[in-house]
Amino acid sequence: MAGKKKSAVKRSTGQQSQAIVRTKKVTDKPKKTDGFPIVGLGASAGGLEALEIFFSHMPADSGIGFVIIQHLSPKHKSIMGRLLSKSTKMTILDINDGMKVEPDHVYLNPPNKNVVIINGTLQLIEPVKTGSINLPIDCFFRSLAEEMGEKAICVILSGTATDGTLGLKAVKGEGGLAMVQDPNSAKYDGMPRSAIATGVADFILPVEKIPAVLVRYVKAPYILPPRDITVSDNQFGNYIRKIFALIRSSTGHDLSHYKQTTISRRIERRMAIHQIKRIEDYLKYLQETPPEVDILFKDMLIGVTNFFRDPDAFEILKKQVLPALIKKKLPDSSIRIWSVGCSTGEEAYSIAILFSEVMEMLKQHFNIQIFASDIDTQAIDYARSGIYPDSIAADVSQDRLNDHFIKEDNSYKVRKQIRDMVVFAVQNVIKDPPFSKIDFVSCRNLLIYMDNALQKKILPLYHYTLNPDGILFLGTSESIGEFSNLFHPISSKWKIFQRKEFFIERPVNYTGMPFYPGTKPEDSDEKKCLRR
Repeated sequence: MAGKKKSAVKRSTGQQSQAIVRTKKVTDKPKKTDGFPIVGLGASAGGLEALEIFFSHMPADSGIGFVIIQHLSPKHKSIMGRLLSKSTKMTILDINDGMKVEPDHVYLNPPNKNVVIINGTLQLIEPVKTGSINLPIDCFFRSLAEEMGEKAICVILSGTATDGTLGLKAVKGEGGLAMVQDPNSAKYDGMPRSAIATGVADFILPVEKIPAVLVRYVKAPYILPPRDITVSDNQFGNYIRKIFALIRSSTGHDLSHYKQTTISRRIERRMAIHQIKRIEDYLKYLQETPPEVDILFKDMLIGVTNFFRDPDAFEILKKQVLPALIKKKLPDSSIRIWSVGCSTGEEAYSIAILFSEVMEMLKQHFNIQIFASDIDTQAIDYARSGIYPDSIAADVSQDRLNDHFIKEDNSYKVRKQIRDMVVFAVQNVIKDPPFSKIDFVSCRNLLIYMDNALQKKILPLYHYTLNPDGILFLGTSESIGEFSNLFHPISSKWKIFQRKEFFIERPVNYTGMPFYPGTKPEDSDEKKCLRR
């Protein structure tokens, strides 16, 4: 363990080790950490009182490692460790660069540094500031989500503004657990209310009740290494199919062609939350508790999204791909984009901003029509509002914030000229009519949730819906698979492809898709979809 402990306070005050220097733009993905769970606690104004209550109710031998990220003044020496030592027998340490996280330890962030976790060690990095904003809680929660995956756990406590909101969404996107202090029990309710507004918090509790729920959760089988589960795995598979049937009956959506390992882990996560150990008991709970069916369905849809995700990919689009696309368009024509699985809208608005910037750069202006679709009604409603927490400053440059957003209290609202480019629609790409005559399809981190059979139907559909030389933009973990005859790569690294001319006699053999030999793209029921 790095640093020496003062016996009275049990905290480290040693100098930083000269470990690996990392910046926020870490491109090498750390492996998911095995073993014990690690909990990130984010707190700001009023956080000391909440933390004291939290640790006074948390057993000292829970087997959990705790990392506290607070907003700290660099002008004053923190006495947090000394104060918290009165509430817990766990070892409390100031974070040094390269410090390994251990169970039953509490780690405190220093002022003037942000913290990330990489391969089980805490790394100190320089704050990334946009204007006067630094978001240390978001920074750590995002790295925790990437490091721990579905074992990541975050807790938002008392504080002002919105730091932690985007990090909480990242944790949920990886299948982790998100807990929030009940705003009515928080001294300052800004951070809790912002986190709750995402609609993805698993628990909203008075702070004194969080530890007991947390301890029960980490003892559930869910946090053990995942099993390789398929629907053919006898009895377990039978129960999964029955759960699919309940979801289909309640929501109208069929998830049977989504990857079963991912689906099963999300089911097990809900079982852990409810302290249900047997799949047959959870099926019974679903049958007796209809709202849980909708919650489970929504839980399966949650993915990681943010503005300008993978900035280098967007740079290639801006400098190379979009200028070439725009220069080919005739004056007074429209450019049509389809953002598939748009979730809460960040990707669609990022693309709108990018087209706006490129058109201004080229001094060429076209009617931009972005059709952004998702099966999650709540996510679409959120996207339509165009209002996001001010913590998006971590992903959006100050120039872009000034040009394309309006600051409102602790949020940013997308400006009308960008908002008017995007039409949001509830749509299921698996069964609903697609959009037609499209110049650019963005489908990022949706295919990874689908099995091979479904991917083999979706990719030809995108080829069919794209205009000649149209662009397909996928997530970094996705590929065109066997369809190199349909698309050629513009950037293999960032999964940007261009449509090839290739005749498909029957592009879609698809349940629910109204396409048959001889139909035309304009036959798709686009207007009906947009009215939803």
